[in-house]
Amino acid sequence: MTSLSRWRDAGRRFTWRGHSIFFREGGEGDAPPLLLIHGFPTASFDWHRVWDDLAARFSRVVALDMIGFGFSDKPRRYDYSIADQADLHQAILRELGIDRHHVLAHDYGDTVAQELLARRPDGLLSVCFLNGGLFPETHRARFVQRVLASPLGPALARLMNERSFRRSFAAVFGRDTKPTREEMHELWQLVAENDGPAVFPKLIGYMEERKRFRERWVDALVRSPVPLRVIDGADDPVSGAHMAARYRELVPNPDVVLLPGIGHYPQLEAPRAVLDAFFAFHERPARM
Repeated sequence: MTSLSRWRDAGRRFTWRGHSIFFREGGEGDAPPLLLIHGFPTASFDWHRVWDDLAARFSRVVALDMIGFGFSDKPRRYDYSIADQADLHQAILRELGIDRHHVLAHDYGDTVAQELLARRPDGLLSVCFLNGGLFPETHRARFVQRVLASPLGPALARLMNERSFRRSFAAVFGRDTKPTREEMHELWQLVAENDGPAVFPKLIGYMEERKRFRERWVDALVRSPVPLRVIDGADDPVSGAHMAARYRELVPNPDVVLLPGIGHYPQLEAPRAVLDAFFAFHERPARM
């Protein structure tokens, strides 16, 4: 059985606006619950290399596949938005009876976390961001993302296959940390589930949303009432060291950990380094 199959078999489902949503839940530690928010175009499986260690530390760990991603439903006629994905995460927390929680987010999930932070829910204890477009001016979109966001997006989505995915996806990893062919196949299976690329042109609207709501989402960082940390793969061409430098410019008392030689997916490329930096963030009593 593959890692992806094991991940799927261990999951559960709940209903969101008439659609089936896949999620994983675990945890056996003492710390308050942790919500994991994945990126584009993958899903909660992104966390599989850090899952066991996180579950040993936190009392509950929750990760869902957002609508349009992974093993969740991918409706063609749906108004995908960051606000809706934030609503979805708040819904799963209510479903599971979780009020106080920490957040660890990545990529597209960073923007969802910024929206949650902007709402200032009482139960949000801290937010840690992995590589993501926290500032639209530093987000260096890949060619495939720009095409997906253009009128040619639906045509490109129809042409997408494992070979083209593997070529474009590998480019965002560090030089020495690229996935193996077998790992890349699993990621393609996750992306291609239920004709996933067909909804990419709708999901990619998040890039325009980042520009439209920049003031709200950057202000959420600048005025955050809870502790923040950025753990960033420095060699990421999309949101690497250049994004971290902008974070240091704009956010008061910036807490940034750079991982040299690591690309856009630090939780897959350097899981131990991510865990060490994340746990260090949570060792201070104020985080707990």
